[in-house]
Amino acid sequence: MRKELHRITLRQLQVFRSLCATLSYSRTAEEMALTQPAVSLQMRQLEELVGQPLFEYVGRKLYLTDAATILLAASGDIFNRLEILDMQLSALQGTLHGELRLAVASSIQYLTPHLLAAFRQRHPEVSFRLEVSTRAEVIRRLRDNLDDVVLVGMVPADRALDFFPFLNNPVIAVAAPDHPLAARQQLGLAELESQMVLVREIGSGVRKACDEFFQQKRVHLQRVMQMGSGETVVQSAIAGLGIGLVSAHSAAPWLRNGQLARLDFTDLPLFRSWCAVHARGKRLSPVAEAFLAFLREERALIKQLAEPFS
Repeated sequence: MRKELHRITLRQLQVFRSLCATLSYSRTAEEMALTQPAVSLQMRQLEELVGQPLFEYVGRKLYLTDAATILLAASGDIFNRLEILDMQLSALQGTLHGELRLAVASSIQYLTPHLLAAFRQRHPEVSFRLEVSTRAEVIRRLRDNLDDVVLVGMVPADRALDFFPFLNNPVIAVAAPDHPLAARQQLGLAELESQMVLVREIGSGVRKACDEFFQQKRVHLQRVMQMGSGETVVQSAIAGLGIGLVSAHSAAPWLRNGQLARLDFTDLPLFRSWCAVHARGKRLSPVAEAFLAFLREERALIKQLAEPFS
């Protein structure tokens, strides 16, 4: 290794990472409690140690160079390793300390805070950074290694991943209580072919599961209205736009208060599982390891927490 790299300080890397995020010397100075000349000096010194320019101006806008992009990734590894060290030292003292970075698909967003609260009862020094998004965005975050663990309904088959199911995730059909099919029992799936059906967007786990299921059952939906979230499907069904195919977790509050009715299709619910996923070979922090152990070992508690959302 070049000896100059040994002289890079953590403070320089902190300032550098802030500047990469803000792309503004003045805002970085404010965030780091420095003067703007001090930020400029830190970056000049860092560039001398790296041996290449890290930033360049195009017009009046600041951009990262290729060297900066490489250094940003390496500095992320360094700070992540220090965070793991902090957690490991805390574990030696008998306490689990640190932050869990978690990304979840939107259809499990209502249950997730209850999972985290139950986990934190066991480890009160743990904090969380929670991102809720579409399945496609969660998979992108998984690819970019932005989180410790992600929770999704359908695990991509084209990636090297470690995962395990921890909770059933039934997909059900719902509609407004005055929908013509709401009062009928033992409905066949073929009934859906003449109805307006509200579905999630392409790429959603619920949509993918439904498409595969209907193909297997040889059911061809003729009238489909696509929605961008499970909550939009639910609200559209409440409004009377059609029959919604949605995770039971997303529909539960409105089923309980009577704004929605669950339709009695003989082949539904469609059962899927929520899975905890991370990249194979990923170095997991002690907090992430403890959270995965919680999901594996506390199935009865998790099922109890999920009952209001089922």
